[in-house]
Amino acid sequence: MLSEGMVPGASLRDRPADGRLALDGRWTADQAPTVEANAARLLAAGRAGPVAADLSGIERLDTLGAWVLERTRAEIEQAGGRLTYVGVRPEHRTLLGEVRLREPDSAPPARPGLILGALDTIGRETVRGGREFVTALAFLGEVIAACGRVALRPGTFRGTALVNQIQQVAFNGTPIIVLISFLVGGIVAQQGIFQLQRFGAQTFVVNLIGLLILREMGVLLTSIMVAGRSGSAVTAEIGSMRMREEVDALRVMGLDPVEILIVPRVLALMVGLPMLTLIGDLAALTGGGLTAMLYGGLTLDQFLVRLQAAVGVHHVMVGLIKAPFMALIIGILATIEGFAVEGSAESLGRHVTASVVKSIFMVIVLDGLFAVFFAAIDF
Repeated sequence: MLSEGMVPGASLRDRPADGRLALDGRWTADQAPTVEANAARLLAAGRAGPVAADLSGIERLDTLGAWVLERTRAEIEQAGGRLTYVGVRPEHRTLLGEVRLREPDSAPPARPGLILGALDTIGRETVRGGREFVTALAFLGEVIAACGRVALRPGTFRGTALVNQIQQVAFNGTPIIVLISFLVGGIVAQQGIFQLQRFGAQTFVVNLIGLLILREMGVLLTSIMVAGRSGSAVTAEIGSMRMREEVDALRVMGLDPVEILIVPRVLALMVGLPMLTLIGDLAALTGGGLTAMLYGGLTLDQFLVRLQAAVGVHHVMVGLIKAPFMALIIGILATIEGFAVEGSAESLGRHVTASVVKSIFMVIVLDGLFAVFFAAIDF
């Protein structure tokens, strides 16, 4: 084999016998000026018509030489010509192929206008939302199937995990639910009294508080707080397990992550949210009652009698019926985002935020659908 010093430099010569251009020598970085000069000659010939380049005479070819050849070929094709390689050695063919695969686009795509850009964004987000909806339905099916397997084989279900999750969701979340509900109930009562006392109808604030809290505000407010507190915690827990590959470890051990991780958390939310809703309703009514007595001049007897006349058991049931469905949505979205976490803290934070935002949005949408449904059946 010839040593590096004995191999001639890069050259390009015509072969009139077969009409080809012969490339010889070293097409390497140390011959860069000569390589560029020969590439310019090759480009000029390619623009004049189809060219066949015989590469069998190339003794050395490195990344620079391969890149210059591929760049020249691309420029010839852009000009409407054609450059064909013949006699390529196998090792050189591999290098040329690698350079071709990693060749960047010749020019970035033109940026669309404002209107087209907005339409493009709307279209992409619509498609992404549809895919996420299908994913959520498929995930819901997996959870329901896992619950069915647990029901058929109750001995495999970890009851301690369910009790622990109920404690995290319901009992540990009670203080903040009571505090926020109490304050919101007082604010609603104060604003109602402020408006109704102009007409001498401040006693009707009890009707306002009772119906609004028991049918709408109580369960909605509680669900939003649970989505922010417990939903984000579920996403963070599962996301952290994904980052540490603990979910993959469960699969390797032959355990179903849906049964182990998701079912206890979803069931805990479906049990805990109705409990918190009832507690939040009582706290909000207490706050509204105190405000009505201190700000509206009502007595405790007047408030209780008016409340008993204004609301019934079915109003309480409206809120309690909504709660499990809202809990199911919060649990499904939280676990989906948790399983979507990748191996970085930035990904974890992004999916926790997405979990809370999506859960709150879907809770509000579901509450509106229930409101329309209950109004339609006069319940």
